[in-house]
Amino acid sequence: MKLIENQTFDVERALYESDGLTVKNCNFDGPADGESAFKECRNVRVEQCYFNLRYPFWHDTGLHIADAEMTPLCRAALWYSHDIEIVNTKLHGIKALRECADVRLTNCDIISTEFGWSVQGIAMQNCRAEGEYFMMRSTGLRFDGVTLKGKYSFQYIEDAEFVNCNFDTKDAFWHAKRVVVRDSVIKGEYLAWYAEDITFEHCRIIGTQPLCYCKNLTLIDCEMIDTDLSFEKSSVQATLTSPIISIKNPLSGRITVPAVGEIIREDERYQAEIVVTGE
Repeated sequence: MKLIENQTFDVERALYESDGLTVKNCNFDGPADGESAFKECRNVRVEQCYFNLRYPFWHDTGLHIADAEMTPLCRAALWYSHDIEIVNTKLHGIKALRECADVRLTNCDIISTEFGWSVQGIAMQNCRAEGEYFMMRSTGLRFDGVTLKGKYSFQYIEDAEFVNCNFDTKDAFWHAKRVVVRDSVIKGEYLAWYAEDITFEHCRIIGTQPLCYCKNLTLIDCEMIDTDLSFEKSSVQATLTSPIISIKNPLSGRITVPAVGEIIREDERYQAEIVVTGE
């Protein structure tokens, strides 16, 4: 592979259509303000580089990025690319990952609104993320040890698994399908409305009005905190390990709970069985 080291690039399409390239200790910054440095590239390794310009990685194949920094000015950094590995990297620009496939992130720091839209196949391990509309409409997600803070996360995702994660995020998992969340903490209002085939196993769920209008919802030995008006119009099988404030109009299924402050059934359509084990 050709090696480029210790250089600064600021022109448009600086390394356009490169194939078989290693770039180390380089800066993509400067007065020419050029964009799309690595557009249409193949088999590229980028190590210890600094990105302060727009759209660096579009339409790329076979991309490895390690120990890099993408600033807030490095917007829309990775689009329409596949076979991507990113390690120990800061992704701090808006819309940092979109319409990509076969993506692997490890030990990354993400501060990016609208991150990860319409991605097909993404594994994320030991990463920290902040941003709104995180991972919207993506499929094939496998997250382990991920911490997230934001709003409107994981909306419309499909075929996902989350393990040992900590999410502080309002309106998460809306319209999600075929999702499993294990051994995780999920804090936020209005969790997983309109979701289908979603399972929470050994999770701590915190916040008001969760899990409404769901189809085929499952909770296995979950703790629910500050939970009121839960399960409205949902079909649900749930085993809860802590008391909750209120359950409202659960449509069908069975909910087992140690104690509940109030059970609201407004008419005969809401027939889910509620078993209070503390009574």
